[in-house]
Amino acid sequence: MKTESPRWFKSSYSSNGGDCVEVAANLVVSQGIVPVRDSKTVDGPVVAVRTAAFSAFVAGVQAGNFDTA
Repeated sequence: MKTESPRWFKSSYSSNGGDCVEVAANLVVSQGIVPVRDSKTVDGPVVAVRTAAFSAFVAGVQAGNFDTA
C-alpha cells in the first residue's frame, strides 16, 4: 500500500515575508485532513486539521470574522 505524501503550498497572497503557513490539500480526499505547518520550520510539527474544521476556518476568514481592525 502506498502512503501519499503531503504536497505543501503557500497562499498566492503570501508576500514571502516569512510569516506564512503552508497546507497540503492533497490529503483531503484520501485522509480527510488538511495538514498545516509553519513555512519557516518545514521539519517542525504539523497540525492535522479535519477537513470540515479547515473549511469552516477558511469561510470565517473570507467573511472577515477574524479581522481585528
